[in-house]
Amino acid sequence: MGLTYFKRFRMEFDLQRFSKPSSSSLADCQVRAGYDLIAYSPELLGDHAIAKFNSFRTEMDANVFPCLGRREGCLRLMREITSRSNFVPEATWLCRFRDEVSGRLLPIGTIQGLEVDGWGAIQNLGIAPEHRGKGLGSALLMNAAFGFRAAGLKKIHLEVTTDNTAAVRLYERLGFQKARVVYKAANVEGAC
Repeated sequence: MGLTYFKRFRMEFDLQRFSKPSSSSLADCQVRAGYDLIAYSPELLGDHAIAKFNSFRTEMDANVFPCLGRREGCLRLMREITSRSNFVPEATWLCRFRDEVSGRLLPIGTIQGLEVDGWGAIQNLGIAPEHRGKGLGSALLMNAAFGFRAAGLKKIHLEVTTDNTAAVRLYERLGFQKARVVYKAANVEGAC
């Protein structure tokens, strides 16, 4: 194992520029048929962990944050996030897909929110690879933004690894601005 530094962007968004949609239900924001967005509740903690694991286990972020590459690590992370005093449940959403064969609801996407120094801090927005490109990440992010606003926050931020170009493009398309570059050190197998 060797210490590797991952270059990340801190991206920011001013929620005062963000208007609530006319729909009375935030869960209706741009979700295709067969998918549902579910507001956070404690009994969904395990589903959030499964969605997080399926979203990140093969991604670069599992190197930056090794807990994302293990089921038990994702569950432990979800427990840690939701037990914090600055957890923002209104900004925490789950995306599920109804499997047509089994009829089961499968957790395939998640986003969590924290309040940090007066900012909404987005944690671990992820969609399982086979469900990407369908607007689900945008819908999760919009619902989280509305949740942060409902909690009285005026600005939000997130961090994204610079090599994750698809995520960077998504955030820029939604109006996030690159504010600064940060580096995250991680021990990576095979790095010297």
